[in-house]
Amino acid sequence: MSVWYEFEELDAFTTGAIGRPGERTFYLQVRAGAQHIAIKCEKQQVAAIAGYLEKVLVDLPPPQDRPVAAALELRPPVESEFILGTIGLGYEPGRDRIVIQFDEMVPTDEEGSPLSDDQGQIRIHISRGQALAFCEHATEVVAAGRPPCRWCQGPIDPDGHACPRMN
Repeated sequence: MSVWYEFEELDAFTTGAIGRPGERTFYLQVRAGAQHIAIKCEKQQVAAIAGYLEKVLVDLPPPQDRPVAAALELRPPVESEFILGTIGLGYEPGRDRIVIQFDEMVPTDEEGSPLSDDQGQIRIHISRGQALAFCEHATEVVAAGRPPCRWCQGPIDPDGHACPRMN
């Protein structure tokens, strides 16, 4: 059974990672009242969402509202509704809201056709302030991982790094 949610107003839209560097699991989290919805995703997806939102915000007036920093932390329970597949982003000028749709990743056959018609979707409408706060927080979360090797730019694990350029 697929899930479908639409949130016109949110208390928080954030991201976070659980686990140690090199083994982190990334989540997007939407909170509205008593509802907490998490979506499991990849670090690159978090960075891509933040990058796109930054491009959209450049063309808009600076936000007047900003969530407090504590609202950007993941809150339990962090139980994933689904794994993130495609992402759709847009802007509603009449309401001055950024709309983001998260679609569930569904398995496909060899031709790329979905094996199931059952796909979860979550659509959110966020303010410019929430978008800007998400971008700033996402940049910190993504950068908090393993540092890059200065020679090969590959991630350095906490247990060491076998650099291919140094062999």
